Amino acid sequence: MELLFTLLNVVMATISVSGGNATCSLQGESAFSQLSKDGDIIVGGLFSFHSSSEIPDMSYVFKPPPLKCKSLNFRAFQYSQTLIYAIEEINNSSSLLPGVFLGYRIYDSCTSTAIGVRMAMALVNGNEQTVLDEPCSKPAQVQAIIGETYSSVSMAIASTIGPFGISIISHYATCECLSDKRKYPSFLRTIPSDYHQTKALAEMVKHFGWTWVGAIRGDDDYGNSGMAAFTEAAEQIGICLEYSLPFFRTYSQEKVVRIVEQIKSSTSRVIVGFLDNWDLESLLHVFHEHNITGYQWVGSEAWIFDTELATMDVYNILQGAIGLAIPKTTVTGLKDFIFDIHPLKSVGSAAFIELWEALFQCTFIKLNESENTSVCTGEEKVSEVENTFTDMSLMPIFNNVYKGVYAVAHALHNLLGCTQTCPTKKQPDPLTFLEHLKKVHFKTKDGEEVFFDENGDPPAKYEIINWHTNQEHQHEFVTVGLYDSSFPPYDRLAVNMDSIVWAQNSKQVPRSVCSESCPPGTRKAVQKGKPICCFDCIPCAEGEISNTTDSIKCHQCNQDYWSNTRRDECVKKEIEFLSYEETMGILLTVVSIAGAFMTVSITTIFFRYKNTPIVRANNSELSFLLLFSLKLCFLCSLTFIGQPSDWSCALRHTVFGIIFVLCISCVLGKTIVVLMAFRATLPGSNAMKWFGPPQQRLSVLAFTLIQVLICILWLTISPPFPFKNLKRYKEKIILECSLGSNVGFWAVLGYIGILAFFCFALAFLARKLPDNFNEAKFITFSMLIFCAVWITFIPAYISSPGKFTVAVEIFAILASSFGLLFCIFLPKCYIIILKPEKNTKKQMMAKVPAK
Repeated sequence: MELLFTLLNVVMATISVSGGNATCSLQGESAFSQLSKDGDIIVGGLFSFHSSSEIPDMSYVFKPPPLKCKSLNFRAFQYSQTLIYAIEEINNSSSLLPGVFLGYRIYDSCTSTAIGVRMAMALVNGNEQTVLDEPCSKPAQVQAIIGETYSSVSMAIASTIGPFGISIISHYATCECLSDKRKYPSFLRTIPSDYHQTKALAEMVKHFGWTWVGAIRGDDDYGNSGMAAFTEAAEQIGICLEYSLPFFRTYSQEKVVRIVEQIKSSTSRVIVGFLDNWDLESLLHVFHEHNITGYQWVGSEAWIFDTELATMDVYNILQGAIGLAIPKTTVTGLKDFIFDIHPLKSVGSAAFIELWEALFQCTFIKLNESENTSVCTGEEKVSEVENTFTDMSLMPIFNNVYKGVYAVAHALHNLLGCTQTCPTKKQPDPLTFLEHLKKVHFKTKDGEEVFFDENGDPPAKYEIINWHTNQEHQHEFVTVGLYDSSFPPYDRLAVNMDSIVWAQNSKQVPRSVCSESCPPGTRKAVQKGKPICCFDCIPCAEGEISNTTDSIKCHQCNQDYWSNTRRDECVKKEIEFLSYEETMGILLTVVSIAGAFMTVSITTIFFRYKNTPIVRANNSELSFLLLFSLKLCFLCSLTFIGQPSDWSCALRHTVFGIIFVLCISCVLGKTIVVLMAFRATLPGSNAMKWFGPPQQRLSVLAFTLIQVLICILWLTISPPFPFKNLKRYKEKIILECSLGSNVGFWAVLGYIGILAFFCFALAFLARKLPDNFNEAKFITFSMLIFCAVWITFIPAYISSPGKFTVAVEIFAILASSFGLLFCIFLPKCYIIILKPEKNTKKQMMAKVPAK
């Protein structure tokens, strides 16, 4: 409806050019200023002197009457007084625009886009007369326009007169969209853009830990654009909106009820209000009727420090509200000037009368004697009344008007080349003036710095305002923090948490989250079909941690570390190897030493009885060499215990391989000696001639050297080395010796196996020789044990985990060593110690068979 009326006004105000006279005539109704004063250069003003208007009949049957404004707005008079004060101050200044007298024309936009555009055109065209009879190409009637208060009206005005280059400086229109210089090239403002306000609001909401909030926005350019910017800023820092509801004071009852139902069904406890004070005033009564209380309100600067709204909140719906406001400031002398309204009578008698009657609730002309309204005397004092007009809480906004007028004056001063006096009083070209206006940089008399950025916006600074309730149950505005966009990101917001009073007069910060925070050791997993703020907490997997609250993913520990039970810290993995300190290591060490001690004891016995027949019967030299190698076999198992190192890994397998070959070579030599000795007893046999002591030594040396050669090749080509096995267990490191070359390892074992099998075969053939030479039976049995142990060792070695692999290898070494020691030498020790009567040459020869 309003857009249609705007179009109708534009059509009716079309400038018509008649014939060749090129004169302009006004089509439609004349527009008259509320307040005006002539001057060399005129500054325009557009303020909402009335908060609403009557909707005309748009039936198209007859010409609609002019819009009639109603509901006087005291704030617009305060803005007007500020504009007049600034102009009067400039006119009285000897340093700023000396010799140039500024005038003003202030119009009423009636909080209407249509009327606002029409009045802006009136300011530009000066169309207060029906017939102007002037050239259509005349210059604009005003140098610049201060206003409008509201973003929607400002957008319509800026887009209409922007192409003409007429500068517009708003004191209160904050919509981020107005920073777009392609759409609004001549628009500037002295209040920060909503771009900064929405970022500040989002950071403040995040600071208080609210990630799940609702929102109510004005269904206009200010509310829709601001809420879109807030939503974008909020989502970037992890805040979700459960709902974002539009509202306008002209909404039907049905729409309002839907808003109420949405709020009641929600789970969020915080409501961000991005709407103006009049819209919120309309909602207060509705919220009280439906018992919507106890919510934490977050407000934009449009209403958070509005005293009229605070007065109307008698039900404490907004108790504890917190939001952003323009920092408090003062303009010296302005308060007294605003209170002195008598001069308005000379610059706008109709406006003066309307203001006076509304201010003092009286009338100059009493039409009906029955009326209760008193008659105005003209002697009433502003200081004796208390209402919106006497409320100075919007002094920061008054200051914005003041700065806007001074910005115009400084731009004119620079453009006209003023020094001691201004060389000309001619109104500059609008586009040239606009370029100078964008570059102004000055300080006010109270020391505030004024300038515009490339978007025509000032720097953003806000105070954080909190609504406190005093003992008289009235709201008070308390500053509890600051926000400065010029600071580094992490220092922009400063809040005194101890000074804040929350909803329902609580000192405890309200909770408003969709899901409780995920503690360290877990990660967030978004619930299907819901916003990112609604999530489940999933414990981190093994080997992963999260050490922060609300972590979105778990981090893998380094390969040498593992997660603790709480999954919030990586701890160094347990390093596992067969050590001397653990029970298994101690037992194996004791057994190894015991085996070596037994070997030494048997060696001592054999040495003590070395000249007895039983010792000398089967080459005592090989027996002593075998005992020596068995002692080394027991001791070499100790190299497998302890933390693997370069030298221990290189020694354990090679030394074991060489010693075992030496041992098996000795057993093999003894077996061959038994066979040769039996053959030597046969008539005409000279077998021992071919396998006497020199040959026995040579055979042992040759068999051993082959193993030595294999080991040298292994160590040269690819030696064993310490290795961290990270694959077998996730939670610990197995410190073991890598074989280096599997071929080398199995070549060593294979060679031992070949010798053992060969020795077993020969011993098996000699098992039925006469008892005098029955050592072959014991060798057969010992080699059977040896082969059984090492055959079973292979699968056990492959399948054993961690340190048990080493334990299996040690066990095989000890078992085979004990098998050889017990089977070959214990029977002889039994005879030497317990049956010495059998240890004679006669006994040894008694059972020699006759041939």
